[in-house]
Amino acid sequence: MTTREVEHDIRIAAPAPAVYRLLAEVENWPLVFPPTIHVDRVEHSGSQERIRIWATANGEPKNWTSRRELDPEALRITFRQEVSTPPVAAMGGTWIIEPLGENESRVRLLHDYRAIDDDPHDLIWIDEAVDRNSRSELAALKQNVEFAHAARELTFSFEDSVHIDGAAKDVYAFIDEAGLWAERLPHVATVRLTEDTPGLQTLEMDTRAKDGSTHTTKSYRVTFPHHAIAYKQVTLPALLALHTGRWTFQEGADGVTATSRHTVTLNPDTITTVLGPDATVADARSYVHTALSTNSLATLNHARAFAESKPRP
Repeated sequence: MTTREVEHDIRIAAPAPAVYRLLAEVENWPLVFPPTIHVDRVEHSGSQERIRIWATANGEPKNWTSRRELDPEALRITFRQEVSTPPVAAMGGTWIIEPLGENESRVRLLHDYRAIDDDPHDLIWIDEAVDRNSRSELAALKQNVEFAHAARELTFSFEDSVHIDGAAKDVYAFIDEAGLWAERLPHVATVRLTEDTPGLQTLEMDTRAKDGSTHTTKSYRVTFPHHAIAYKQVTLPALLALHTGRWTFQEGADGVTATSRHTVTLNPDTITTVLGPDATVADARSYVHTALSTNSLATLNHARAFAESKPRP
């Protein structure tokens, strides 16, 4: 069997321990790495952990489970895919963070991998995916660390919740069945939903704004029946550089609490273009918060009407 070994690296103007911490906190990876859609920590014991990752490879959504070993003293993180997605037969590697001075470090990303049945065409596909994702991940890591202070001002989270006198499975079904949103939601003009892999959806839709204009977005969604749907937008409105979210459905004795949570990063280069020459970051935060909350609450209220119309056992 052919095992390919490759290495990518980048210099970052930040202390090595700070870079290591960012890599160790996998829950934040969708905010840091463009290909990453969602990450769940499945198990954690000492320096060992088991994680499940959903990400795009060559524009196609994939998911896999990996085991990691964290070594904060050596500033190394080793990983090995436990369950790989075809055409990958096996994949692993190491993050190595090397101090180059008090405020500079070198990050090396090593990969080793094999293709199923040693297929040469598939190996080329994996070569391209690893190269593209590695370069993207390292560039995003560099940007995120070096501009951490600006990101604090430009990145924020918020959520909206409604109480529903119904069952979680019905509320979940309404959000899961996004292919029907053009019929069910007034602010959705058109929608295209595909789910080639169970539990991993691609959602494209045209959404109407208050002024009657429409904007197109594309998201990848990861579903967890019947309690959550996580997503990441990959085609974004002009004001946003990043948008991730999570729908959650918490069932209790008196019904369901349905929540929509957003985390966004503003694009500072488009604020005055979109909102006017005098617009500030605060104006953009308010505009984005209002726009997303309005749509989320509209969706949640329609989900409530849908669920509450269902017979209860």
